[in-house]
Amino acid sequence: MMLLLLVRPPTTTPKVKALTYSEFLGSVRADKVKTATIGTEGQLKGTLSDGLSYTSQIPSIPPQNQLQALLEAHKVQETATSPSNGFSLGTLLLDFLPLVLLIGLFVWMGRRAQKSLGGAGGLMGIGNSKAKVYELSDRPSTTFADVAGYEGAKAEVSEVVDFLKHPERYTKAGAVGPKGVLMIGPPGVGKTLMARAVAGEAGVPFLALTGSSFVEMFVGVGASRVRDLFADARKRAPAIIFIDEIDAIGGRRGAGGGFTTNDEREQTLNQMLAEMDGFDPATGVVVIAATNRPETLDPALLRPGRFDRTVEIPLPNVAERKAILAVHARGKHIGPDVDLGVVARGTPGFSGADLANLINEAAINAVRDNRSVVSEADIDHARDRILLGRRDASNALLPEEKHSVAVHETGHALVAALSPHADPVAKVTILPSGQALGVTEQLPEDERHLYPESYLEDSLAVRLGGRAAELLVIGEASTGAANDLAGATQLALRMVREWGLSKRVGPVSYSTGSPGYLDMSHVQGRPYAEATQRTIDEEVARLLTEAEARATELLVSHRKELDQVAALLLERETIDGKELRAILEHSSVPAAVTQAAPTAQAAPTP
Repeated sequence: MMLLLLVRPPTTTPKVKALTYSEFLGSVRADKVKTATIGTEGQLKGTLSDGLSYTSQIPSIPPQNQLQALLEAHKVQETATSPSNGFSLGTLLLDFLPLVLLIGLFVWMGRRAQKSLGGAGGLMGIGNSKAKVYELSDRPSTTFADVAGYEGAKAEVSEVVDFLKHPERYTKAGAVGPKGVLMIGPPGVGKTLMARAVAGEAGVPFLALTGSSFVEMFVGVGASRVRDLFADARKRAPAIIFIDEIDAIGGRRGAGGGFTTNDEREQTLNQMLAEMDGFDPATGVVVIAATNRPETLDPALLRPGRFDRTVEIPLPNVAERKAILAVHARGKHIGPDVDLGVVARGTPGFSGADLANLINEAAINAVRDNRSVVSEADIDHARDRILLGRRDASNALLPEEKHSVAVHETGHALVAALSPHADPVAKVTILPSGQALGVTEQLPEDERHLYPESYLEDSLAVRLGGRAAELLVIGEASTGAANDLAGATQLALRMVREWGLSKRVGPVSYSTGSPGYLDMSHVQGRPYAEATQRTIDEEVARLLTEAEARATELLVSHRKELDQVAALLLERETIDGKELRAILEHSSVPAAVTQAAPTAQAAPTP
């Protein structure tokens, strides 16, 4: 309305002369009137001969023929107006335009609310399920063939799919199919990829959503969406429901002691428990869920009858890493010098997502050098970038710093090569990458699942070998050993507190017992007394002191080799394990040949 008032074009009112009826008649007789318009109520208006407008009023309407005869005699153009009802299109628009604008505003707000809250049903459909339904025609193209390794996990999940496809086979044996399968494992191992493979392999409808899509700002929405989800699945039965990150709604009830309890989340969980195995359980519906925090889930959700099977998807081993690399290498031009078996051996602890990123980074590095074929050097560069960060040429070291880093890394490498239970050294470099000023890479010959105490003690000595070399050659330590000290302290702490490798503490474990896929140490309390903590601290200090003394003893007895390797590093900046072993063999010092789990020692910036 303000816009209409402000934008209305200005109107220029012409000058109007008011005449009495007698003056009007005199003007007509004097031939001064050019036009005359007579209204139904005796209104007179028109223009004079000089162009001015006039108005007048007939006091009493004379006979039509007298006035008409007078006007005709003086050649006045006369017109008459009909009665007006006051209606016009312009008036209608002016009257109803504000109402139309308000209606349009409400329609626009309703559509935005529909997209953000209720999906297709708008505000009235806010309690509807947000699951994406994959029918047979639009199911994903991913199959179990795209999931490399994990044969046991694939067998567990594919058995569920087979039960939905051929229930009569299980009915003959009196078997009842599982109602739920929970996939657990570290982030990036392929839990969601496994679910996509199930959707691609299953010949039944597949409903996929995340745990966070149940909870909304309105009370009762989560439980309503659970009911709607299972009702939709029952209509399509047999069907599969996949819930990713189920820990968003499946957390342990009352975990906060009544102070941080989320009633809305608990009501959503209660509804899911009832739908999966309640008074009226869902039939023909299998729930597959994934999480990397199984220790936070409610016990009622994990019992048989709800999630009957728990499938753990761990980090891949060497053979599985090789198969995963082969899958991600499809469509890329891999050079003949690239051995995926060697790459798999050099990537311990990598998840499936990490391996995919490794191959992609290697391809990007090849493109950066205007090549279309990925070489072994590209793989090595990509691995260093993922583990250590980008190599910055501007991060040049001062001469004394470069010498200190060379001595530091030589200490790591020599202690590792001379320790009988340490991993073989693969590469030593003093080229800065990310926060590391130098790196000593150790790669295992075989995959280990158990680590004996002798290996752990040698690992502590290797971690402290850099600091010991600095003290021996330079005479003082530097801040380059910060990362080594942190890793060694953490390892020694676990040896004492969790693995019972201290005689003073004894065979006692204070671990949480959780899988530990995510680091939750900052929120976990201390389950022991202050006196026990003092004993643990003393034992950790003892282990570290003994490890440093053992590393110092090895380096003192091989001081010649220490200076020789350090000088070679200063000259070439990077040497591999073969060159290190050749120096030790030339000096008649047998290098240790070991088989153990991977470690990597680095000297980070302060």
